[in-house]
Amino acid sequence: MILRPKPSPRHHATPSTAPMATVPAWLRRAIPDAQSLAGKDVDVALVAGAAIGALDAVVRRQERWAGAWRQRLALAAAAATARQAGRVEDEGALRDAVLLTRPGDFFSVGPAGLLLLAWRRLAVRPAEELVTEKNLAAVLEEFGYAPDDEGLGDLADELRQLGTSAGLVGMLTGAVAAAERHGFGRVLGAWLADALLAQRLGWTHAIPLLGGEAALAVGTGRPRRPVTAALAPGAETDADRAKSLLAAQARAALRANDLSAELGRRAEKLLAVAPKLRAKGADTIVDRLLSQDAIMASRGDKNIGMSDRGLRRLFDRLVELGAVRELSGRSTFRIYGL
Repeated sequence: MILRPKPSPRHHATPSTAPMATVPAWLRRAIPDAQSLAGKDVDVALVAGAAIGALDAVVRRQERWAGAWRQRLALAAAAATARQAGRVEDEGALRDAVLLTRPGDFFSVGPAGLLLLAWRRLAVRPAEELVTEKNLAAVLEEFGYAPDDEGLGDLADELRQLGTSAGLVGMLTGAVAAAERHGFGRVLGAWLADALLAQRLGWTHAIPLLGGEAALAVGTGRPRRPVTAALAPGAETDADRAKSLLAAQARAALRANDLSAELGRRAEKLLAVAPKLRAKGADTIVDRLLSQDAIMASRGDKNIGMSDRGLRRLFDRLVELGAVRELSGRSTFRIYGL
């Protein structure tokens, strides 16, 4: 099920004047090499901490476009997860699997679409709800597992303990280890680590990070087990694991920072042209573009008095003004977003 924001009163928004994400030059140089810092775990931890600190500054600005940002990162994580599962769906195909399905028709999205729903769940649910038993049961189903109730309760208890007592590095490695101990793979561990990081830092929503770095522990063979088993434990020491996960987290945080700067510029353009829009319900569509990865142009909304045709005209106008992009490349069933 895709959650849609409630319509907001009409307003003439002005572009945000908040500074875009900035990453120090030394950090940008260090992050690509973080994985090769053999034996220098302190350096890797420093780089990862600095990258998360820069990301934290973006999160705390609570930009209006943060929803689209998180969902775009969720899409990237789902695409990486699909590749590690040996699937052929890219970001466009994953987006289609969800958007071309009627809202609420859960299983019609297919296995690939369920991967996107799993990562989108991380991005849109309040951080405080992510590691509850109810939510864990749902995300495990989306990742292709059917856990027993007893095992699910044990996993939830272990995660709660990690979230309150472990240090940041221990929490990161512990989330991955917990997923493996309960019979799941590192994809779920990455999801859990992102959830625990958000809770520890006091973010209202998690930022999908490690899913986009899923390849950090995968061998060359095509996985034969469920998707969350694609990242199976290897013959590595605890120190090796901590180092590889910290390096992956640093790379992911830099990628998220860069995407925030890119989407921030696009959002400023959209907000600058918003006062020129005269269509009824245009402000609600602007809000949705800022809070979602993409919107179908052929799916009007009677609640705001906008037909399919009216919605298509509005998007044509937004493209003409350079405020949104058409993402599908099709002449029909078009999809638009920042």
